Amino acid sequence: MTAAKRGAPRTPYFLVDEAPLRRNLALLRGVAQEAGCKILLAQKAFSMFSVYPLLREYLDGTAASGYYEARLGCEEFGGETHVFSPAFREEDFLLLLPYVDHIVFNTPAQAARFASRARAAGKSTGLRVNPECSTQQGHSIYDPCAPGSRLGTARAAFDKSVLPLLDGLHFHTLC
Repeated sequence: MTAAKRGAPRTPYFLVDEAPLRRNLALLRGVAQEAGCKILLAQKAFSMFSVYPLLREYLDGTAASGYYEARLGCEEFGGETHVFSPAFREEDFLLLLPYVDHIVFNTPAQAARFASRARAAGKSTGLRVNPECSTQQGHSIYDPCAPGSRLGTARAAFDKSVLPLLDGLHFHTLC
């Protein structure tokens, strides 16, 4: 008897095993409690919103890279919604505001352009800093700290004048 005749799905599908997922989520919750931090789901890596009800039992919210991810996180996951983008367009920024709690800017110029409006809307703001210290070898295309990366503000481009517009600095070295 073929799989289709037994009632198995006829097309490719994802099967999520809840037990190991819960074990991993429990580890993440333990890290958050021990460290006194919040752990967010990076939707760019995993946006299977059918499991968001389970994930939100353990995680504090979502991280998004644009409007659609932010809206998905806000509407389907709940909790906190954070967004980072290397570049915000005016129209995208205005669309994002109702869906996010925290916005991370990539450059001081971005922060100068948008942070006051974000804060006026009750949003927390931050600036991504590139520590220029790679933590991996051999995959520089994925390394936010690789020479020439435009992800985050390097020391030479850091502008202290935007600090009053920010609630924090964000450091991202990938691993």
